[in-house]
Amino acid sequence: MNPPTNPAAPHHLPGFITAPGETDVLMVVVAVLLIASVLAVGNIFLRLHTLPERMAHKSQKLQFEIVAVLGLLALFTHIHLFWVIGLILAMIDLPDFGSPLRRIAASTEKLAGIESEEDVGVAPTHPPGKAEPEQSVEESAPQPRQVPEQKHA
Repeated sequence: MNPPTNPAAPHHLPGFITAPGETDVLMVVVAVLLIASVLAVGNIFLRLHTLPERMAHKSQKLQFEIVAVLGLLALFTHIHLFWVIGLILAMIDLPDFGSPLRRIAASTEKLAGIESEEDVGVAPTHPPGKAEPEQSVEESAPQPRQVPEQKHA
């Protein structure tokens, strides 16, 4: 038997009102939609937050590390200026001062006769078991060029 309906209630109830003991479909749909939207907005936020790091990934290692640290500082301190500085730094191509300086240092070490870190794995030029030939100062100095004598006619 159906219980009598309250006389103040309308005769036709809307579809989103569920009967007692049944599953509320509207609440389940809204809960799933809420969870999906929170995950989507969080994903968009993190993608936007890591934009400077992804831009700086193609650049030098030091520049990438500075941008990554600025991004972490912005994430944990909520100071957006760090993110803006990281974005600007990621957009700028810093000149590579390290490579020419390393080449100068390696050339200077080679001239001084110091074995550099790059030469550690290189094979020696003299045969094994024999000492490297010693050159005297006269032999190592450049020899003057011999000019052939010309006959006068």
